[in-house]
Amino acid sequence: MLYSKKPEKGLRMSSNLTEQTSANVVWHNATVTRARREGQNGHRGAIIWFTGLSGSGKSTLAHAVEETLHQQGCKTIVLDGDNVRHGLCGDLGFSEKDRQENIRRIGEMAKLFMEAGIIVLTAFISPYRAERERVRGMVERGDFIEIYCDAPIEVCETRDVKGLYKKARAGKIAEFTGISSPYQAPEAPELHLSTGAESLSTCVQQVEKVIVHHGICGLHFDTAPDLQAY
Repeated sequence: MLYSKKPEKGLRMSSNLTEQTSANVVWHNATVTRARREGQNGHRGAIIWFTGLSGSGKSTLAHAVEETLHQQGCKTIVLDGDNVRHGLCGDLGFSEKDRQENIRRIGEMAKLFMEAGIIVLTAFISPYRAERERVRGMVERGDFIEIYCDAPIEVCETRDVKGLYKKARAGKIAEFTGISSPYQAPEAPELHLSTGAESLSTCVQQVEKVIVHHGICGLHFDTAPDLQAY
């Protein structure tokens, strides 16, 4: 079920919950619409949601895809998990409740950027399937593209430049996804990438094809940037 465009009496419905909004507020309809913004940008707004374990390549891939899109004149932004926790979500921890609130805020922010006609690439572990589906339920069909960055935990640990897995295994970090907190893999993502085995260039090309297939924008694949490994 999609959110209603005109919530009634301060309530919003998603596929798995009813959420109370602030009282005494009325939605204001702008004259500059999403369609007009998209027309000016020359492409659709969309949310490209990269999910996977820490070290699975989400941020690297999101930024590489953004570079390709930017070089071709697309309006983009990457929302990265660590970066967002420096500001918007700096007050949140890593409990299940805080993780849920983290993704709720990100979903709302991503939706605002999308409605501005921007292609939003988000790189978050987002471990809970219900929370990812909640964000999908905020927007129309085709606006949310889920990309599962699938890498075995053994591979992710070899890429652990921040030493987080080592600390988690030593019990120095609580509720660490993949070690002491679960990760629920997507059941039917728009794209399932083997980021533990495939090259970065190959993964970027697969994401580009999904973007074109969903009519978000047109790309000329021969202009992809030089890419480093994950």
